[in-house]
Amino acid sequence: MSSTRGGIAGIGMTSARTRDRLVERLRAHGIRSEAVLSQIRNVPRHLFVDEALASRAYEDTALPIGRGQTISQPYVVAKMTEALLDGFEGEKVLEIGTGCGYQTAVLASLVKKIYSVERIPELLRRAKQRLRDLDIYNVQFRPGDGWEGWPKYALYDGIIVAAAASVVPEKLLDQLAPGGRLVMPVGAPGYQELMLVTRQRDHFEKKSLGGVSFVPLVHN
Repeated sequence: MSSTRGGIAGIGMTSARTRDRLVERLRAHGIRSEAVLSQIRNVPRHLFVDEALASRAYEDTALPIGRGQTISQPYVVAKMTEALLDGFEGEKVLEIGTGCGYQTAVLASLVKKIYSVERIPELLRRAKQRLRDLDIYNVQFRPGDGWEGWPKYALYDGIIVAAAASVVPEKLLDQLAPGGRLVMPVGAPGYQELMLVTRQRDHFEKKSLGGVSFVPLVHN
């Protein structure tokens, strides 16, 4: 079966065996959440990249999606999702950096509601269409500056940021609910630490989850 851009078909090049190999690789690298691994297996990543790159969709690597942006490495998506949802008891997640929508799709069946912000209108339009094609409707989108978050629907039980900054933006911390978890890369271009920030009653606890490399969180 050949790849079909207009629908959810196109799984010939992305057989169950290919997806299973990716999942086993992630499990071997320490991903433990079966719910997250199931989403990595089930979400059709080849629909979120250009057709020319579809044959590489289930490699554990980042790929370009245009406009200087990338679709994150599946391991990093799984790690961020697992960290965000470990002990998660809330309903609302703020996503900064919709990108192609792949992280959104992985997260969508694991939480009740996602509010997703993307600064590049072209990427946002494409992501919205892809998620509609996949019958994912529990996501609300907004074009805008990720540094500002989305105050209208705060406080959020979780915040996930798919771009790197030198510090965690104060406005994102302000929009995190007590007990909430924020996951984002923090550091200089080229290498960052993936940070987990948990909001306690009167302070924030921070923990490094290891090294990563993300595109910058642009401040408009």
